[in-house]
Amino acid sequence: MPPSPPDWDEIDTVMLDMDGTILDLAYDNWFWQEHIPREVAQERGQELHAVRPELEDRFEAAFGTLNWYCLDHWSRELALDIASRKRATQHRVTPLAGAVDAIEQARRRGHSVWLVTNAHPLTLEIKLEQTGIAGLFDQLLSSHDFDAPKEHPAFWSRLRERVPHDPDRSLFVDDSLRVRHAARAAGYRHVWGISRPDSRHPPSTMDDGPAGESLAEVLRD
Repeated sequence: MPPSPPDWDEIDTVMLDMDGTILDLAYDNWFWQEHIPREVAQERGQELHAVRPELEDRFEAAFGTLNWYCLDHWSRELALDIASRKRATQHRVTPLAGAVDAIEQARRRGHSVWLVTNAHPLTLEIKLEQTGIAGLFDQLLSSHDFDAPKEHPAFWSRLRERVPHDPDRSLFVDDSLRVRHAARAAGYRHVWGISRPDSRHPPSTMDDGPAGESLAEVLRD
């Protein structure tokens, strides 16, 4: 059983991650773990197994930094046009089941709903174009515009400066453990996780705080 829903009388602002919270992380996992390695191998004329260790090392080195999410960085690193490959595969981008209805329900309650993502601005543009969800949000915020990822304390202080809000009365939902830790450290009281960000896999066990299998579980009345 999921935990009881948030006390909506204590919340003014609903802040939602995008990939793995609203959109199915199956696309991103496929793109970076399967598609891009194949593309790199093809460009280099190598076997897939020969390029995987190098790519894994490069990805691990960037994990948790803004470069991890930056299309320009990976285009340079891998000598591939990552943006064009994102556009060519954008038809695979889909919302998680029930996510859109849950956001609409939050809006009907009168909450201000923000999209707060680490996605590169071009990735954000492509995914909003594909899914048509931009109109659900009062704010569309990419960490690239704050020069720090959500994992870093600077992101949260800059967010409060640029878009004033009360962390004590804001609900933040994210599938990333490191991001949730950062949000709590920055003073956000209502921080929830998503235990099934990739529809291809079963829910994971989460013990850092309240979580729902889906956004529909978190945002329910």
